[in-house]
Amino acid sequence: MEFAEILSAAQPAFIITAETAADIAAREALLDRAMGPGRKKKSSEKLRRGRRPSEGFAFVARDAAGAIVGTVRLWDVRLGESGPKALLLGPLAVEPSLKSAGIGSALMRHAITEAARLGHKAILLVGDAPYYGRFGFSADRTGSLAMPGPYERHRLLALELSPGALDGAHGTIRAAGRKTAKTARIQLAA
Repeated sequence: MEFAEILSAAQPAFIITAETAADIAAREALLDRAMGPGRKKKSSEKLRRGRRPSEGFAFVARDAAGAIVGTVRLWDVRLGESGPKALLLGPLAVEPSLKSAGIGSALMRHAITEAARLGHKAILLVGDAPYYGRFGFSADRTGSLAMPGPYERHRLLALELSPGALDGAHGTIRAAGRKTAKTARIQLAA
């Protein structure tokens, strides 16, 4: 059963669904429009490169015509060399002309709800505390963690879905998710 969330008629109508393979080109075009050409150089991208999103954690928002107007994905990571597993959220993007329509907030609520429902313990992201703080994210539990590459420490935020999930977590955040078929083939050939 596919989950769809329909929001208030006071806002432009949209639904949130699971991303499909047919959505990839539209999602990538949206990310380019919303985040610009430098998006693939971010340290978060190093954790996503060659990996698939965590199982069941690629969502899109569609307008009434079915066009993709928002996207969010979450990725499996490990906190440090042998630390706990968590999810890394991002990128979150919304069609620039619809930035104040509540799409980003709805995608965030949906992703957090699904992560909690499926038993995940914590979500991390690199972003603006004033925006993500409204969903419970803060830098309070990330002081002993680091991203693999340049980043602004105060922008590494976390949300514990289970109290104490980040107790003792330290070190560099590492990719832990499923590899894309292309990445797996390259490693097998080596």
